[in-house]
Amino acid sequence: MNCAISGEVPEEPVVSKNSGLLFEKRLIERHISVGIWKMPNNSEPLTMDDIVPVKTGKIVRPRPVQAASIPGMLGMFQTEWDSLMLSNFALEQQLHTARQELSHALYQHDAACRVIARLKKERDEARSLLAQAERHIPASTPITLLLTKWDLVERKSVLESASIFDELTECNAALSQQRKKRQIPSTLAPIDDLERYTQISSHPLQKTSKPGIASIDIHHNKDIIATGGFDTNAVIFNRSSGEILSTLSGHSKKVTSVKFVGRDDLFLSSSADKTVRIWQGSDDGNYNCNHVLKDHNAEVQAVTVHATNNYFVTASLDNTWCFYELSSGLCLTQVEDPTGSEGGYTSAAFHPDGLILGTGTSEAIVKIWDVKSQTNVARFDGHVGAVTAISFSENGYFLATAASDGVKLWDLRKLRNFRTFAPYGSETPTSSVEFDHSGSYLALAGADIRVYQVANVKSEWNCIKTFPDLSGTGKATCVKFGPDAKYLAVGSMDRNLGFLAYQGIPKQWSLKPT
Repeated sequence: MNCAISGEVPEEPVVSKNSGLLFEKRLIERHISVGIWKMPNNSEPLTMDDIVPVKTGKIVRPRPVQAASIPGMLGMFQTEWDSLMLSNFALEQQLHTARQELSHALYQHDAACRVIARLKKERDEARSLLAQAERHIPASTPITLLLTKWDLVERKSVLESASIFDELTECNAALSQQRKKRQIPSTLAPIDDLERYTQISSHPLQKTSKPGIASIDIHHNKDIIATGGFDTNAVIFNRSSGEILSTLSGHSKKVTSVKFVGRDDLFLSSSADKTVRIWQGSDDGNYNCNHVLKDHNAEVQAVTVHATNNYFVTASLDNTWCFYELSSGLCLTQVEDPTGSEGGYTSAAFHPDGLILGTGTSEAIVKIWDVKSQTNVARFDGHVGAVTAISFSENGYFLATAASDGVKLWDLRKLRNFRTFAPYGSETPTSSVEFDHSGSYLALAGADIRVYQVANVKSEWNCIKTFPDLSGTGKATCVKFGPDAKYLAVGSMDRNLGFLAYQGIPKQWSLKPT
């Protein structure tokens, strides 16, 4: 039964006494309330008294048209699913935005705390440096010299002082005189022994999180080895006992170069964090950091010690090299490239006599400097890629440099290249090159390790032996000769320090295998 007005099944039905028609109560009440006192479909008068409610059971509304078929129901489900997914997506976007805002706020807070801590640390270091300068420089010295850490003009005047010039000149004269009388030691390892060298031990020194040894140095008098790693640590290792003596932490990025000083248990390390550290050994075998040097504005790639053991030089990618006094840590001069080249320094080494400094650049150029005048006196071109290593022969005549195209040998008397070794392809640079202390052998490292017999300019430099890289990385990063070339220390892109030696060497030269 349907309502006579709407034509639908009424929820609250009523019937007219006069006509007997069925109505929806709310509709007929509204019809009467607006002033229509007649039946909706005839002219008979109608009042509320003529309306009689009809008692019925609970009305169940019929299904909508969409729910009358399976496709319609699927459409309804799809619509409901879409609205649910849109609501979920909006909530996820709001959550992501809230997380980003929270992360940004936390990052800003952390950065602010770091900046404040760094500024406080630099302030304290500056105060400490000034106090040290006041102790080391006489009271009669002008106050401007106390600020040599920042004033390049005063730095140069300090280096040009008569006392430093005399010390460098006297050292040069003494070493040159000794070189004329020097003979190859009888204890030097012969070629036959080098041909029998094999890897006899390997020691994991660096962390596994960032494996790789970037540099090596050997203290010949104590037979201890230092390594600088990609894990930001330098490690002091006793070769005889096979034990780690000390792990030096402090740098925030990889250690690019390490050097022992021949006196007072001093040790130097440079890093990609733009700093150089001077370490002092103690009686218990540990090393304490005496100075942190922050004169460079880019990665410090190399550090080299002068023959007096009183001074050292650092070379950086900021296109400058600094000359330091070792005891005070004061920078006596900072030399910029006068040519205005944009490529920084990637390697550096002192000539054995100490008055000449060799530097390699990222633009494949080798530059020779007069230390006293800080002037560039020679320039060698011809390499391809950054000059990764530089080494002077003890005879004072030969210079070996390494780059992507291999190793080049230079005659310092005629300032020319007289030989080139290109053992690897262009994709594998030569990472390291090193003369032994006697000047009899030359070692280079790249995809493998090779040892050459040193000859003269006209004679052939024969390859004594090629050692494969047993690290599995395919890249040896550094190589050093031990005392009298009795062994080779090799670092590579894994975390192990390897030793190559002849198993038949005398007992006093034997190595403790791991």
